[in-house]
Amino acid sequence: MKYVLCSLLCLLWSLSESRAQSAAFTKHEQDSIRRYYVNAASRYHYFAPEWGRCLDSGLVLLPRDARLWQLKAMPLFKQRKYEAGMVYLDKAVADDPAEYLDYRAFIKCIFQKSYVAAIVDFKEAQRSSGHSGVMDHPYSFYLGLCHLQLNQYDSARMYFQQCVDRWRQSGTEAPLHSLYPFYLGIVDYEEGRYAEALEHFNHALLLYQQFSDAGYYKALCLSRLQRKEEAQAAMQQAAEDHRQGYTFTEDNKIYEPYPYQVSDWMYPQGLQK
Repeated sequence: MKYVLCSLLCLLWSLSESRAQSAAFTKHEQDSIRRYYVNAASRYHYFAPEWGRCLDSGLVLLPRDARLWQLKAMPLFKQRKYEAGMVYLDKAVADDPAEYLDYRAFIKCIFQKSYVAAIVDFKEAQRSSGHSGVMDHPYSFYLGLCHLQLNQYDSARMYFQQCVDRWRQSGTEAPLHSLYPFYLGIVDYEEGRYAEALEHFNHALLLYQQFSDAGYYKALCLSRLQRKEEAQAAMQQAAEDHRQGYTFTEDNKIYEPYPYQVSDWMYPQGLQK
């Protein structure tokens, strides 16, 4: 028992010393320490135990370093250990909300699928972070996904339309992202507005010709509009495009399906009533 108490006291002393030492480091020294341990971790795959150990060593010296906490959380989300990962990501947000609040909102939306909580974080990020988007999309896109998954279609449509409007106003030469008309089509499809949905899916296919998911829902719309032969042809094309791997282009799709992303098993049943 005495040995256990002694060990605990030594551990507490060590942690208090590291916190005091962390405060004494200059910013340059903190950057160097962070870089050293991030580089050390990067020698391993992020699912390897050595990854976490390297970061833990860095966190002994820099216990309030948001970047190290975020890197410790990341593999857990990709292993679908959402609650375990969120413990560490919450620490990153507490230490640097301007940098990591919108990232946590993204994780809650795409990985954890906690849509109400994601909306809260995105709204706060809009107010306070100074950013306008995360992971290659504006906040409006993810807010649209959250409301879509909560069956709040009017709000979802508003946010997806904001993505389109923002693109138009930007004057950029880059094409509109195909997911924006795709999800506008999904909203109309869910509300039974099949002709309007079909226009959106055709727009998405114009932007990304082999977008199998848009082709799938296009076929469903054609079927609902009693254009059976066109529906069959569209479904066959979508299935072929899907077989060749033409689906969502989002990087994180390999870890988590996006809302309304079509799976293999859906094609044989696609036009069944």
